[in-house]
Amino acid sequence: MQRRTLLSAGLIGLSRKSWAAVPATFADQSHLLGHRLRDRAAFPISRRVERVPVLIVGGGIAGLSAAWRLQKRGFRDFVLLEMEQEAGGNSRSGENEISRYPWAAHYLPVPSKSATLVRELMSELGVLAGGKWDERYLCHSPQERLFLHGRWQDGLEPDAPSPREREQAKRFHARMDEFEDSGEFAIPSATGRRTRSDLDRITMTEWLKHEGFDSEALHWHADYACRDDYGARASQTSAWAGIHYFAARGQRDDKGPLTWPEGNGWIVRKLLERVGKHVHTGTFVHRIGRAGTRWRVFAGEVEYQAEAVIFAAPAHLSAYLIEGAPPVDIVYSPWLTANLTLDRWPDQGATHYAWDNVIHRSPALGYVVATHQSLRTQIPKTVWTYYWALCDQTPAEARRLLLEKDAAYWSEAILRDLEPAHEEIRQFVSRIEIMRFGHAMARPVTGHLSRRIRDLEGLYFAHSDLSGYSIFEEAQYRGVEAAERAIRRLR
Repeated sequence: MQRRTLLSAGLIGLSRKSWAAVPATFADQSHLLGHRLRDRAAFPISRRVERVPVLIVGGGIAGLSAAWRLQKRGFRDFVLLEMEQEAGGNSRSGENEISRYPWAAHYLPVPSKSATLVRELMSELGVLAGGKWDERYLCHSPQERLFLHGRWQDGLEPDAPSPREREQAKRFHARMDEFEDSGEFAIPSATGRRTRSDLDRITMTEWLKHEGFDSEALHWHADYACRDDYGARASQTSAWAGIHYFAARGQRDDKGPLTWPEGNGWIVRKLLERVGKHVHTGTFVHRIGRAGTRWRVFAGEVEYQAEAVIFAAPAHLSAYLIEGAPPVDIVYSPWLTANLTLDRWPDQGATHYAWDNVIHRSPALGYVVATHQSLRTQIPKTVWTYYWALCDQTPAEARRLLLEKDAAYWSEAILRDLEPAHEEIRQFVSRIEIMRFGHAMARPVTGHLSRRIRDLEGLYFAHSDLSGYSIFEEAQYRGVEAAERAIRRLR
């Protein structure tokens, strides 16, 4: 608990020790552009006009999925504008001399048969063929492990130490099976039956207590699940969303997940092979306004005029970009991720590591091993992708910390967090790259099901924010749905 206190609210008192610091750098600076938009700074005056039937704003999974759908429907007269130098959003990836690696989203759960859009894409990409999943892309064993009581255990659900806690774990999973069978907790969420909105009025922690679950191991597991998918504590998460994490996958017997060294960056790369000629990266949209029945989209010195706009950027940006758009009431979770380059493996070497490695009671979420899917017999070096949802402060306080503290500060915090499981970690890490996500994902707080983000005439929202939480399936669904609405308008 002392470590959790150290690395929680404000990270007060963190200081470096006498050993040599591990070189650390930030891999992002895009917040500088975003803050110019927030501060209503002046932008260049447009010098030329380009007309296009459909314009997509945002090149994350939602925007790329909208482009994929337009092209598959035979519609190719569109442009996608992305602020970053690389498309992908939370599914961006990087690469060094050792491996590719993810910057955020690092896996895709094996989709159930009802997740038709995901299965359609995976079939097109050769991951699913003849009803069978390509074994190269299914996560190799061992998949997950948890550092608990000074040792590693298989799986992420803590071993229940008493018969009473084991009975609670069994009863909890039986309840999740009941919720799964209800048909309400579907992926995409819009396809489920909404009959239990009462669950959206209380938190996941409150629901556990109401159901008589007081097992410390069970509460930790539920809290880890909410931090993992939503960047929020169970006490900050709608019970509906907390239950959705466990009940929506329909994966009781299926193996998985699907993963790649670069995580979902692999999917981004494959989508760009198909729609990349329509994608303009490094293009910052700073204003969107009406022009009769058309929309004017200002990006740098170009004014685009479009009959339909698909807004696939985070929804909170609409108030700063779209003339006449109402503010969006969404809480966003700040995250920090880091890629650690290891010149040697700690402990016994690569064969002893799982793909996903979590430290019990850490304020962070552990790390995934980028080289885990490698088929090489010798893997002398590796890259670990480390995840930290900053949910022990208010989002505003966490965002301020992200900006105020330098890379050396965060590097030290990461290494200290890893030391209980890897005492000599500093001897093996040669450098750390850090990515800051001030508004990483929408947080499904209580009442999120009642929130609505409504389209404007000819402008269609497409981000996973519409679902209230950020996962691949939701972003893809929202992008495809927006593309279909744009096509209907044009035809």
